[in-house]
Amino acid sequence: MQLVNGERAVLDANIKTQLKTYLEKIQQPIELVASLDNSDRAQDMLALLQDIAALSDKVGLRQGGDAARKPSFSVGRPGETARISFAGIPMGHEFTSLILALLQTGGHPPKTEASVLNEIRAISGKFHFETFISLSCHNCPDVVQALNLMSVLNPGISHQMVDGALYQDEVTERQIMGVPTVLLNGEHFGQGRMTLEEIIARIDGGAAQREADKIAAREPFDVLIVGGGPAGAAAAIYAARKGIRTAVVSERFGGQVLDTLAIENFISVKETDGPKLAAGLEQHVREYEVDIMNLQRAEALLPAGENGLNEVRLASGATLRGKTVIIATGARWREMNVPGEKAYRGHGVAYCPHCDGPLFKGKRVAVIGGGNSGVEAAIDLAGVVGHVTLFEFEQVLRADAVLQKKLYSLPNVVVITSALTTEVTGDGKKVNGLVYTDRASGESHRIELEGVFVQIGLLPNSDWLKGTLALSPRGEIEVDARTETSLPGVFAAGDVTTVPYKQIVIAMGEGSKAALSAFDYLIRSPVS
Repeated sequence: MQLVNGERAVLDANIKTQLKTYLEKIQQPIELVASLDNSDRAQDMLALLQDIAALSDKVGLRQGGDAARKPSFSVGRPGETARISFAGIPMGHEFTSLILALLQTGGHPPKTEASVLNEIRAISGKFHFETFISLSCHNCPDVVQALNLMSVLNPGISHQMVDGALYQDEVTERQIMGVPTVLLNGEHFGQGRMTLEEIIARIDGGAAQREADKIAAREPFDVLIVGGGPAGAAAAIYAARKGIRTAVVSERFGGQVLDTLAIENFISVKETDGPKLAAGLEQHVREYEVDIMNLQRAEALLPAGENGLNEVRLASGATLRGKTVIIATGARWREMNVPGEKAYRGHGVAYCPHCDGPLFKGKRVAVIGGGNSGVEAAIDLAGVVGHVTLFEFEQVLRADAVLQKKLYSLPNVVVITSALTTEVTGDGKKVNGLVYTDRASGESHRIELEGVFVQIGLLPNSDWLKGTLALSPRGEIEVDARTETSLPGVFAAGDVTTVPYKQIVIAMGEGSKAALSAFDYLIRSPVS
C-alpha cells in the first residue's frame, strides 16, 4: 500500500497511466460491486476499486454487495448478475487476471482461437468454480484467467478467485494445502496448473474425443516433435524455417519451465521467469506454420516400417505419423518414493515452495534436498513459515557457497545432513510429521511438522520408450553428437537425453541441433 496525499491508494502513478490505456479498450459499460467488512483489507480493496473506476467512464463502482465472502468484489455488466468475482486483492501475479476480467467483461475480444471460444459457448450446465490462490503463485493466474474467460462467454459458468492468505481459516477448514486448488460446485475439481483446454475437456465430456479424432486424421509430418519445452520449441522453429511440414505434440506446452521461478542465466536476458519464458516460446513457435497439439501425452513410439513413417501413439488413442521424430519430453520432479508421500501429496507434501509456501504461514516445514533447488527453497520458505528443517542425504550440502552462507544466516532454519527420509506421516487428512534415519548412527528419528517440500532433482520422461530405443541406466535417451538415437530417423534433445547439464539454454541448443539433423536426414533419404 502507498499513501498519496494522506489517503489510501493502491496503484502508483505509472501503473495508473498504463491501466488507463488498457481500460480505453473497454467497449461496453461494466460495474464493480464491492462486498466489504470493517477490516483494513476491505479498505485497501475499496481504494483499489476507486482507483480503477476513476480511470474510465465505462467503469462504475457500487458498494453494499452481499457476497458470502467479505471483503470481495464482482466484475459484471450493469443490470446483469456478475459471473466473475475476486475474494481478495488481485495484485502481484493476479493483477493481470484483474485487467483481463475488466477488458473481457467490457467486450474486448480475447486472444483465443475461435474454435475454443465456440466450444466454451456450447457447454451446457451450471458450473460455479472457486479457485484458491496465493498471490506469489506463478501457476495460479493461468487457471484464474481461464475460468474468468469461460465465465464471460457462458452464462452457465461463474468463478471466484479466493486469496488463501486472506481466508486462512477457510483454507484450514477445507484442508487446502496447495495452490491453485479449484472447487466446482463446492467439490474438489483439481489442483495445480491447468490450461483452458484442459478445463474444457474436464467438463465437456465429448471434447477429448473430438480432439482425438481431429488428430488421428492428420497427414504425416516431415518432422514430428514430441514435447513442448525449450528443446521442443527450438526444434519446431528451426524445422519450420526449413519449409518442411512440422508439428509439436505435448502434454503441456512449456514443460518444466512452467514450474521454474526466477531465471537469471538465460543469455542476453538479465532476468525472467518460467511462465513468461514459456509464453514467449509458444508465441514464437506460432509465428510459423507449426501444428501444435497440446494436452496430448505420448504413450508409445512405433519405429518406421516399410512405409518409412514413424508412429507416435497418444494416450487419447490417436496416432500421429512422421518421416522423422524428435523426442523432447524433458523431465519431472523426482519423488522420494517413501510411504506417505503419494498419500499426502497436496495435503502437506508439495514440490513448489514459491507457490504453496504462503499456505504454511507460521507453520513447521521440511525441505528435502541440499542442492541449489533445496537450499533456495529453504531460504524462500524461511521468510514465510515458522520454521524450516532442511534434510540432505550426503554429509555436506551440495548448493553453491553463496546460497549456503545465506541459509546458515537464517535464525529459523536447521540443517540435518546424512539424513535418509523414510516416511511421511499424517493423521489421514494431512501431514503431521516426517521420519528419517541418521546414516551415521543408524538411529531413526521423527519430527513433527505440517509440510514437506521435495527438491531432489529430476527424472527423465522416458518411461513410454522402454524397450523401443536405447536408454541409459538412469533412463535418459542415449544420443550422439548429432542428437541421433539408436533408431534411424528418430532424434532426441533436452533434459530427457544423456547430454550433461540440464539447462534451458542447453536444451534450446540441442533442440535446434536435432531439427537440423532431422532435416539433413530427410534430404539424404530416398524419394518415395
